[in-house]
Amino acid sequence: MSNNADVSRDKLVSDFKVVISDAEELLKLTAGQAGDKLSEVRSRLSDRMATAKDRMSDMEAVAVEQAKKVAHATDDYVHKNPWQAVGIAAGMAFLLGLLSGRR
Repeated sequence: MSNNADVSRDKLVSDFKVVISDAEELLKLTAGQAGDKLSEVRSRLSDRMATAKDRMSDMEAVAVEQAKKVAHATDDYVHKNPWQAVGIAAGMAFLLGLLSGRR
């Protein structure tokens, strides 16, 4: 289940980056347009995009830190219980082989 959450989170981050990129391009394309209302909207959008980028960077930093913690915990477990780790890996490989062989 955690794997599905990671995939969904990665997709969300990817989609959000695309939206920010498109919004930046829109800002550049409308830079020559005149008008008080348009200038106000561009200014607000620019501020919100900067805030969104900062938040995205913070979220990525937290995700990287969590991944490092999980990797260290896994490494510690494998070093403390090498034969159990080998058994778990063999069992997972067996199950994956069964599942892929059914298709």
